[in-house]
Amino acid sequence: MPYLGLMFNAFVWGLSWWPLRRLQDMGLHPLWATPLFFALGAITIGLLHREAWRVVLRSPGLWMLAVATGFTNACFNWGVATGEVVRVVLLFYLMPLWAVCLAWWLLGERITPWAGLRVLLALGGAMLVLRPADGGWPRFNGLPDWLGLAGGFGFAMTNVMLRRAAAHTSPERALAMFSGGTFLPMLAGLVLSTQGVVPGWPAISWEWVWLAAAMSAAFFAANMAMQYGTSQMPVHISSVVMLTEIVFASASAVWFGGETLRPAVLAGGGLILAAALLATRDKA
Repeated sequence: MPYLGLMFNAFVWGLSWWPLRRLQDMGLHPLWATPLFFALGAITIGLLHREAWRVVLRSPGLWMLAVATGFTNACFNWGVATGEVVRVVLLFYLMPLWAVCLAWWLLGERITPWAGLRVLLALGGAMLVLRPADGGWPRFNGLPDWLGLAGGFGFAMTNVMLRRAAAHTSPERALAMFSGGTFLPMLAGLVLSTQGVVPGWPAISWEWVWLAAAMSAAFFAANMAMQYGTSQMPVHISSVVMLTEIVFASASAVWFGGETLRPAVLAGGGLILAAALLATRDKA
């Protein structure tokens, strides 16, 4: 069940680029769409478990979880809405390297040879996919690529902080995550819109309101599934299992996003899938 939960989360996130782009076409920037996606979870859990607010507000670990979650989602959603989906997602999923290092530093988890092999496979696959068509080393193509890389570090921190907050109840952890996903992107949007970096809120339109509401429900289910999965297995395993998001994102980007897959991309995807399969067979 933990693996299935993480796969469902990867599926939702892998296809999230499409509604994010549709919303941006309607005038709703990803920094405004992201709080709407997470507000349902924050409101629902906050009403059902009111005592969780007190715990979240007085727990530094849950505050760190909230910040990491908000940072992750703001970066990822902005990146896939404006950049090449495959590149942004793969840079995001360089996070197994960050996750193993953070788990060793913050949780004291031992870095086993199998964990190292999975990280190398995933990293090697990402390098192949990001290799330019004309050869050479992987290159950053503007802000979306940097957002993908930064989001991956934030996601690794989110996974580690979930493990570190294992003593807290599920509602307390979920409330921290949904609150962070709501308030931090909102704050970033307010700051950047005053500087003219991103547009302000668009006029209310039922067209984008209904799409945002549907995505809010999908993200609520996906994040609850991720919280369950990551709380049941070591960080270095959950990190690689969630690499399957690359498969969902790449397939959808090629199928109806107009992107292409070169032989190097297919070879890199094979290495990433091998890493994910090794993780699912690990019983440690």
